[in-house]
Amino acid sequence: METRPYDPETDSGGLWELKERFEHELGALGGDEKADSYDGKLTDDYRERYLDWVARCVERDPDSVTVAADGNDLAGYVFVLPEELAMIWDAAVLNELYVHESSRGTDLADELMAAAYDCARDQELPLDRIMLDVDRENGPASGLYARHGFESWGELRARDL
Repeated sequence: METRPYDPETDSGGLWELKERFEHELGALGGDEKADSYDGKLTDDYRERYLDWVARCVERDPDSVTVAADGNDLAGYVFVLPEELAMIWDAAVLNELYVHESSRGTDLADELMAAAYDCARDQELPLDRIMLDVDRENGPASGLYARHGFESWGELRARDL
């Protein structure tokens, strides 16, 4: 398995397949209403907007998205927001990490986390830290982040518009 920077020209289809799985799995953690909400947003328009946004982020920082590839197939990715978006939390922002279920239990998540740290260390940040949010019901992800030394820091809150 090779980890390398995302290439919008060759990797967008594979990235989208992983992103869809990521969203379906997150939605399923919260019951039918959350699952329907997450599934409902995965439209063709959302796909186009998401992939365009990822491409713009990669234009700003080629290391912001790292993929794990087994030949032409993607097995995972990590997405760190570019430096100019770090002001959201005054720190590097690990936006998404996903590993296909067939590659879970390997060291792939750790390799992707290492890529995220490398990307973050190259950013000039107000705080030397990397932030993320994790779904409370996502035990495996919470365990990974705890193993990597992440601690609770504040509490993210949301409401419908």
